[in-house]
Amino acid sequence: MRLGMINSAWEQHGVELVEGLRRTKAIGFDCVDIFQDPLDPEAGERVRMVRQTCDGLGLPVVSVVGVSVGLVDFNPSVRRFHLDRSKAYLDMGERLGARNYLLVLGEYIWQKEVIPPEAQWAWGVEACKALGDHAASRGLEIVLELEPFHMSLLNDMGAMCRFLDDVGHPAVKANIDISHMVLSKTAPAEVLRLGRRAGHVHISDCDGKKHGDLPPGRGVVPFGPYIDAIRRTGFDGAVSVELEYAPDPSKIDAWVREAYDATARLLKEAGLRR
Repeated sequence: MRLGMINSAWEQHGVELVEGLRRTKAIGFDCVDIFQDPLDPEAGERVRMVRQTCDGLGLPVVSVVGVSVGLVDFNPSVRRFHLDRSKAYLDMGERLGARNYLLVLGEYIWQKEVIPPEAQWAWGVEACKALGDHAASRGLEIVLELEPFHMSLLNDMGAMCRFLDDVGHPAVKANIDISHMVLSKTAPAEVLRLGRRAGHVHISDCDGKKHGDLPPGRGVVPFGPYIDAIRRTGFDGAVSVELEYAPDPSKIDAWVREAYDATARLLKEAGLRR
């Protein structure tokens, strides 16, 4: 398996785009995920810089990452806007040579008391069917994030599998985020329910109680059984490190390197990386 990281770890700490990509390659990562809104005013130039830099470094882009909670908004105009915005993510992914668009869906609004939750679910399904068509036409996949929060549409493996069944599109798959599995109390064996519908993997640690995105080894996540379950699905794509803010921003390089070393060791122990 290839080992990558999401580039946002650098920019959260003031390391500019190209320099962050160079540091990613220098540390030893095989690939990178890009967090970039395609509708930002400077997006065109940034995408050009990413493609040029990554081509020069031999650091392929695997995933473009985006949050689009408006896909399940109760206002049709908001849903239309976010559908078009998500299609722009896929277009950006095609320009970068990515394999997938990591999509974070929204949450149920007003504690499910005003808007029927089944309506929000249906809006999400409808949007993902349309995005699946657009993704397939671009040679990409959608990989949906399981968010371990109480009101998230996709907050456990049961919800994820039901949603994928309802969408029923070969280009729409799941992202496996190992720390999110732990936070949602999803056992490793549950990962096997995805079968070939696993499209991407995020790896990070946490304290078992709240979202953390720490380097592996800093929390309580039992990585071995989850990595073994991912291997048993037949997944052979990229595992991407996801990091939140370092406790000491001046030591961001050490923070990223620690995450790289720990993850590379885990994959090597599992026989998935040399």
